[in-house]
Amino acid sequence: MDQTALQQALSIKETPNLDDIAQLAIVNKRTLQLVLNGLTSKQNAHRYNCFQVLYQISGRQPHVLYPAWAYFVTLLSSPNAYHRAAAVCLIADLTRIDDAQQFETIFERYFDLLDDEKVVVARYLAQNAWKIAEAKPDLREKITARLLDIDATHHPPSHKALVKADIITSFKVFFQESKRKEGIRAFVEAQLESESPKARQAANTFLRRYGQ
Repeated sequence: MDQTALQQALSIKETPNLDDIAQLAIVNKRTLQLVLNGLTSKQNAHRYNCFQVLYQISGRQPHVLYPAWAYFVTLLSSPNAYHRAAAVCLIADLTRIDDAQQFETIFERYFDLLDDEKVVVARYLAQNAWKIAEAKPDLREKITARLLDIDATHHPPSHKALVKADIITSFKVFFQESKRKEGIRAFVEAQLESESPKARQAANTFLRRYGQ
């Protein structure tokens, strides 16, 4: 696929070529750079497709994107919520190979986004937190503490309820390894009375697996 065809494919809403582009970006640095640049495109479809390609790569072969770590970190402070959300997801995947412990230096900056002005950013963070807890066991209890403190954020109750559902989904992955099982269980049980059906469902699913 030449560069013109690549640009066109990335600009099509629901393009069927994302898998092919991801495979090409893994082996072709020029293609990879084009997709990285597209992560901040002002065109919604183009930006979304570039994120999907990068998210495929970060999940399958994170070492391909690890050299772009600093770039993703800068996006955590972007005024654009889509950029922040993308960075949250990609960085979480890259922690699996972060032997240089770069994440430790941005821990607070990253988890402060639980209180992002846009709930979508907080939700993506909550959904991906389990990846970091699994990759960085030394940070697991610190991560748990930040997630359990979600009520300290500015989000209105209806938005907090959605984030809590996502938090429970993350807790479900690393609950057995946690040293704060009682705190997690209490948090989950409290969501049985949530105004959000999603949070109630997440709580019920968790408790069916781990018992009340």
